[in-house]
Amino acid sequence: MTTDQIWRNEEQAVFALRGLYQRYGYAPYKMSQFEEYDLYVRNKDFLISDKIITFSGEGGKLMALKPDVTLSIVKNAPEEPGVVQKVYYSENVYRDYREIMQAGLECVGDLTQYDIAEAVLLAAKSLDLLGGRYVLDISHMGLLAAVLERCGFDEVKQKQAMACLRQKNTHDLKALCGENEEGWQTLQAISACRGGMDALEALLPYLTGEPEQAAVAELKALLEMLKERGYVEGVRLDFSVSNDLGYYSGVVFRGYLEGIPESILSGGQYDKLPRKMGRKSRAIGFAVYADLLQERNREDGAFDVDTLVLHDGTVPLAEVNRAAKAASKNGSVLVATTAPKGRSWKNLVTLKGGAAQ
Repeated sequence: MTTDQIWRNEEQAVFALRGLYQRYGYAPYKMSQFEEYDLYVRNKDFLISDKIITFSGEGGKLMALKPDVTLSIVKNAPEEPGVVQKVYYSENVYRDYREIMQAGLECVGDLTQYDIAEAVLLAAKSLDLLGGRYVLDISHMGLLAAVLERCGFDEVKQKQAMACLRQKNTHDLKALCGENEEGWQTLQAISACRGGMDALEALLPYLTGEPEQAAVAELKALLEMLKERGYVEGVRLDFSVSNDLGYYSGVVFRGYLEGIPESILSGGQYDKLPRKMGRKSRAIGFAVYADLLQERNREDGAFDVDTLVLHDGTVPLAEVNRAAKAASKNGSVLVATTAPKGRSWKNLVTLKGGAAQ
């Protein structure tokens, strides 16, 4: 597929993404439509939404229609030294009382820095594969956590500071710092950081702690790898991208496609989640919200089908077939006796008594 081809149908897009992940050695993962509710309630802060559809299962056990795939993968991943489980999925999840088509991958186990960088590379490749202009914003939770700790913030202030960074609200961020001028200067620089390697270099004077410098080294290596693979134009650092400090530990990222008003891809390194589940594994992954491709369809006026062929039911089969065959040379074709509601088409062919009009 050429880079300028744009996937608009979510099922076709998911099929293409599966092919991408397979080429990098990821194996398919399939889970049940439901899991025990207890798994989700114990990790509700990790979920995007807390609106979970539940029902009573066998023996009265409370079950839930899956709002997430990651928790199941982490729960069932093997734990052996040197072993990394790389899986991809395409599943319907149930969130906010809606069924959502989602594709993605998870890398769980004894991770190396290459495993982490490869997952981010595949996030960039996923956006590129979907077509059109894209942006992949990258941040690092380990760096942010270290800076907030150096500022002397307690848990409450850390959450407030993270909210300010997400909103780029420097006014309230400065108020949180109070008389801590050094902390304020550092957080102001982090909030303003937006770009590539040059933007990261500009942060170096403010990041004096050992954990901060270790995070910078990770980001440098990651940006260099992405540049080497040809994914630098659409990638930028942006520390307004953040997730729960209680779960996420390293690089986090969010992806956008032109024509879609919200992020279509979200992920990151979440080593703290396995720890909370009593496991020793490290983990990174991301999800692509394929259903949002419909937003791009509406934005650019895309059609469901290229040609609608309407016939009145009395036209001979051979005539309908000839019209459909001719129309197929110009793209997709829908043959019907009545114009379907809720569908759109570029060209219309009507057949009455064997004559096209």
